[in-house]
Amino acid sequence: MKLKIAVFSLVLIFLLPIFSHAQPMGMRPWRKDGRCGRASDLHLSSEQAKGLNLLQQTYLQETQLLRAQLVTKRLEFRELLINPAIKTESIRTQYIEMVETQSKLEEKAIEYMVKIRGLLTYEQLKSWCPEQEFPLFQRMRPGHGPMGPMSPRRTLPPEE
Repeated sequence: MKLKIAVFSLVLIFLLPIFSHAQPMGMRPWRKDGRCGRASDLHLSSEQAKGLNLLQQTYLQETQLLRAQLVTKRLEFRELLINPAIKTESIRTQYIEMVETQSKLEEKAIEYMVKIRGLLTYEQLKSWCPEQEFPLFQRMRPGHGPMGPMSPRRTLPPEE
């Protein structure tokens, strides 16, 4: 059974990039190309550049604590998962806390992007790819978990 899962996973890994290039009509690609860039790459006026710099600094300051909390919660979650003495309910509770922190961080990111959007002209908006603003944003697409693949060597104890 494990061999079948491993073979299926390998096939899926090799086939997924082939199908990931298909896009609905009218949608821009998620990869950086000549038509799609970060706000800082869009020939901003000096006023826009100052505004963007202020937004970036504010965003980083506002999210610093949340980012640190999220890293801590992910590490705690991992430790709970690999500890056979931990009950499933504790794992679920920690997971919910981690998701809530992630959600708060994502809300801040949306607020940040909306503010950037307000700085840009109509022409700049046509060339702006919001997903380029966050390096980790692209890696968090479906199927690419932020914590990476889980190790199949350990299993959870049966629920009691």
